[in-house]
Amino acid sequence: MPKRYGVKEKDLVVAHVLDLLLTGRLRSGDRVDRNGIAAALGLSRVPVQEALVQLEHDGILESRYHRGAFVHRFDADVLREHHEVHGLLTGAVSARAATDPRPPVLEALERTMTLMRASTDPRGYLEGANLFRDVLVDEYAGPRLRAAVSASRSFMPQEFWATHPDGPAQLLPLSETEYAAIHRHDPAAARQACLDRTNLMADVLTLEMRRRGVFADLDSV
Repeated sequence: MPKRYGVKEKDLVVAHVLDLLLTGRLRSGDRVDRNGIAAALGLSRVPVQEALVQLEHDGILESRYHRGAFVHRFDADVLREHHEVHGLLTGAVSARAATDPRPPVLEALERTMTLMRASTDPRGYLEGANLFRDVLVDEYAGPRLRAAVSASRSFMPQEFWATHPDGPAQLLPLSETEYAAIHRHDPAAARQACLDRTNLMADVLTLEMRRRGVFADLDSV
């Protein structure tokens, strides 16, 4: 696999493991094949191990003594929980922005909103949405909160949203709501917009997981 410059090898492994989960090739209780991942990505075992440590810290994997890394419980409730955590963390950042919406930040956010509004494809919209979040995190999150947001972002499957045709129409209204709340100094509304966004994302992704058969065992519950 060719190297992607500017992307850490560990992050490539994290994205690969999450893709295995979201496509049903890894399921709850499965053992993670370190050698297989290293071979598939053309990497050494070092970034693979670093990624597995991160995924364990994020509650996606668990280590068993002398047995390796295994997938934690992975179902619709767990998927939603990951999104709820991301919503709470980004909501905290957005609420800070709404408390103190500085003119340079508002100008930067307006540029990202222009990108999202003008986008004709999901990947272009996602680029604008990621820039919007980066502006807020860079300006209003301290080191601890920034690290937590970064970790929680790992379960936001970028490739899914970059190719999901309905993504811009579904998510743009919530970005507009959050942006307007920041503008009018409304921290509660800004926080709620983030929670509403991640709840919607969880709904959409859960439906897709059911369509793919990843969560088929839950249909009878």
